[in-house]
Amino acid sequence: MRVAVFSTKPYDRKFLDEANQRLIDADGPAAGHELGYFESRLTAESVALAFGIPAVSVFVNDEIDPPVLSMLSGGGTKLVALRCAGFNNTNVAEAARLGVTIVRVPAYSPHAVAEHTIGLMLALNRKLHRAHARVREGNFALEGLLGFNLNRKTVGVIGTGRIGAIVTQILEGFGCRVLLNDLHPNAAITAAGTPYVELDTLLAESDVITLHCPLTPETNHLINQETLAKAKPGVMLVNTSRSALVDATAAIDALKTGTLGFLGLDIYEEESDFFFRDLSDHVIQDDAFSRLLTFPNVLITGHQAFFTAEAMAAIAETTISNLTAFERGESLAANQVTVDMVR
Repeated sequence: MRVAVFSTKPYDRKFLDEANQRLIDADGPAAGHELGYFESRLTAESVALAFGIPAVSVFVNDEIDPPVLSMLSGGGTKLVALRCAGFNNTNVAEAARLGVTIVRVPAYSPHAVAEHTIGLMLALNRKLHRAHARVREGNFALEGLLGFNLNRKTVGVIGTGRIGAIVTQILEGFGCRVLLNDLHPNAAITAAGTPYVELDTLLAESDVITLHCPLTPETNHLINQETLAKAKPGVMLVNTSRSALVDATAAIDALKTGTLGFLGLDIYEEESDFFFRDLSDHVIQDDAFSRLLTFPNVLITGHQAFFTAEAMAAIAETTISNLTAFERGESLAANQVTVDMVR
């Protein structure tokens, strides 16, 4: 099957080509897919590149909105294969109306994101990013680098799916007291004895808060001026989940007053304008993002929490499998995104 693959970098092509080759090695040359790679994002401006191609594959910052879906459908595209778990960039209802199937990679490597989350906590706490810069300049002074023991600290985990569950396990290994909040408690965690609490309790008692919930109308800007006001002064906030969970303007205000003592982000609400690109010779036009970069107690990574060899291999393998199952008319139930999932 011919596939237009958007938002690709050399590493995407490497892993997808390897997964496609494994399919060919197993089932013969006719089983492989014809992958056409585009570095550009899928938008209304670039959708013409997919005209006449039955399937497209996209990533987190591509735009699968009604205008794009309409043009895809009009050009003969029947399948959109997301190379990610989240689908908040996709108008699932419009896709269903047009008869366009949406599939995703629901679980590629929850350990990758969980471990990156812990890495952000440790780096912020022990100020590793600042210490690294100092040592490179020959400055070995310790003033300003004082951290705290995570052991016996209270950490609030909001969202206890696969990633949140692994984060909880790691934190308990550090000797942390973990508080959980989720509209749908994880039975395995409950059985292990880790308590679920109301959001206000978690905010008031946590020294560190980490977000691992999906983006829904209820969780949009979950961390805002009101919720930050309920948090323990100087709290550390880490978000490796969905960018719009945090109101950036409210976070900036909280950093200025000291209400927020540390902020670690791997995603940003307007990241599609600059993430996954080298803009070192450009001026970043997003004022809120630029302001966040001025704080010494803020650490931002460019949506790399998922980025391990294991995760990339899993994403590629599942994407190729989704394409193959669709082409062969096999069940996609495990990975298909349906309207019911967004209600």
